[in-house]
Amino acid sequence: MKKIFSIIVLVLIFASCRSQNKTMTSQEKADYSKPKLVVGIVVDQMRYDYLTRFESKFGEGGFKRMMREGFNCKNNHFNYVPTYTGPGHASVYTGTTPKYNGIIGNNWYDKVSKEMVYCAGDENVSPIGTEDDAGKMSPHRMQTTTFSDENRLFTQMQGKTIGISLKDRGAILPAGHTANAAYWFHGMEEGSWISSSFYMNELPKWVKDFNTSDATESYLKVWNTLYDISTYTESVSDENTFEGGFGGKDKATFPYDLKALSKDNRGFDIIKATPYGNSLTADFAMAAIKAESLGKDAITDVLTVSFSSTDYIGHNFGVNSKEIEDTYLRLDKDLERFFKYLDATVGEGEYTVFLTADHGAIDVPNYLKSVRIPAGYLDNRATKSRFDKFLIKHYKNSGIVENVSNNQIFLNRKFIDSIGLNINDVQERIVNELIGYKNIDKVFSAYTMTTTSFTTGIESLLQNGYSQKRSGDIIIVPDTNYISYGSTGSTHGSGLNHDTHVPLLFFGKGVKHGETLDKTVIPDIAPTISALLGISFPNSTTGKPLGFVLD
Repeated sequence: MKKIFSIIVLVLIFASCRSQNKTMTSQEKADYSKPKLVVGIVVDQMRYDYLTRFESKFGEGGFKRMMREGFNCKNNHFNYVPTYTGPGHASVYTGTTPKYNGIIGNNWYDKVSKEMVYCAGDENVSPIGTEDDAGKMSPHRMQTTTFSDENRLFTQMQGKTIGISLKDRGAILPAGHTANAAYWFHGMEEGSWISSSFYMNELPKWVKDFNTSDATESYLKVWNTLYDISTYTESVSDENTFEGGFGGKDKATFPYDLKALSKDNRGFDIIKATPYGNSLTADFAMAAIKAESLGKDAITDVLTVSFSSTDYIGHNFGVNSKEIEDTYLRLDKDLERFFKYLDATVGEGEYTVFLTADHGAIDVPNYLKSVRIPAGYLDNRATKSRFDKFLIKHYKNSGIVENVSNNQIFLNRKFIDSIGLNINDVQERIVNELIGYKNIDKVFSAYTMTTTSFTTGIESLLQNGYSQKRSGDIIIVPDTNYISYGSTGSTHGSGLNHDTHVPLLFFGKGVKHGETLDKTVIPDIAPTISALLGISFPNSTTGKPLGFVLD
C-alpha cells in the first residue's frame, strides 16, 4: 500500500511539473508573439493616390512589399481640420485629434501669453549638438500620451523609444513624453543631427560619429532623375509654370547641382528639399537601430521615422511634378533597403511596421485652373481691409481682434467685456459679416463648436480639430481649392479629400495580408498598435483598434 501511495505521489508531482511547463511555454509564446520592434513611418505630405499612380514603377521591396505581405487600408482619412504636420504626427501616435491632444497647428496664437507659439518649441530646455535655438524643443505642449509612451510604461521603461525626422516636430511628437531620445536635422552650415536637454545632456557617441562622418556631405551632389525622364509619364512636363525651384537656378528643371546651389539655399538645408533628405533619414535610422540595439530582446522597442523631404518637395514643385515622381521612386528604394536592414538585424517576421502620412496636398491651383477646375488664391489683403472697416464701424476699434491665424480669429475678450458686449453676440455678428466675403464658404463661432454636436461633413472635422482652450473665436472655411499660398507649388490644411486621404499600410509580425475599402481614420492607428502589443491605449484615445488588420 505504501508503495502504491508513493507511485501516486510521483505521478501527481510529474503531472504538476508538466502542467507548470505548459503554463510557462504558453507565457513564453505570449511574449514571443509580440514584435521585437515596432517601426512607425510617416511620409510627410503623401497623398493616397501616390501609391496607385506610381505603383507600376515601384520595385518589389518597398511600398509593394508592404502591400503584398501586409494590409492596405485604402480608404484612410484624417477626421479633423487642420491637416498640418504637427497635428498629423501627434494624432497618428496619440490615437486622438487636436481637440484632445492639444496640437492644433504647427504654430498657434496662445491666448494666455498673447503670442504665437510653436508646437514643439520649449524655452526651458537647452540645445544638444548645436548652439542654435533649433535645439530648444520638447513635446511639452502635447497634452496626451502616445502609444510609444504607453509601451514604455507597460515595460517599466525597459522598452526603448527613439524618434527620428528631419523636422523637429516629426521626431518629437511621435516619440512622446517618455522617449529615450528624439533626433532632428539642423542644416544651414552645420548639417548635423541634434536633440535637446529634454532627452539627454550630450549626444551619444554614435550620433557624434555620424555627424563627423561624410554621410551628410555625400548628398551634396547632382540630383537627376533615377530613370530616363521620358519614362516619367505620371507627371506633367519638366518645364512648366507651376513650380518654384531653387535659388541660383533659372528654371525648375533637372538636373540640380546641389553643391553648387547650396550657397543660395541655406547650405545643408538644400538636402532636405531633395530625395536625398529621405536617404539621409534612412541612413540615420539604421545607425540608430544598430547603436541602440533596437529589437534585440523580447521587450518591444519603438522607432518612429518621419520622411520629411516629400513635404519640402511638394511645397516647392507641386504634386504633379517630375520632382515628386522621382522623389517617390527614390523613397521606394530607401524603404526597400531599410526593410532589408530590419530583416538582417531584427529578423524577418520579428518586427511590425505601419506607414501613413501626416496630411496630403492640393494640386497647384493654377494648374487646376488651366484644366478648368474651379480653384484660386485668397486675397487676404482685400479681406483684411474690408474686415477692419467693419470692426471700426461697429465697434469703433479694430483692437477688438487680437490675432488672425490658421483660418481663425481670436477676439480680445477683456476689451469686449469692458465695453459691455456679450462675446457670443460679437462672434455671431462677425460670422454673419464674413460669410458674405468673396471665396469664404463657411464661418463658425466658438459657441457653435462647443454647443453643437456634429457627426458628418466639414463641421465634424472642424469640431474634432477644435480645442476649447487653445482655438480661436471664429473659424473660417475658404472655397474649395482656394488657398493662402504662392502661385507655385502645393500646400495643405483643409478638410478636402486631397488633404485627408492618405495611405495606411501595416506589415510584419501580427499583421494579416489583405486590404479594405471600409473607411478608417488616423486615430485608429495607435489603438491598433496598442492592441497588437497588449498595452493600454494612449490616455485620450478616440480611435478604435482595427481588428481586421491583426492576425
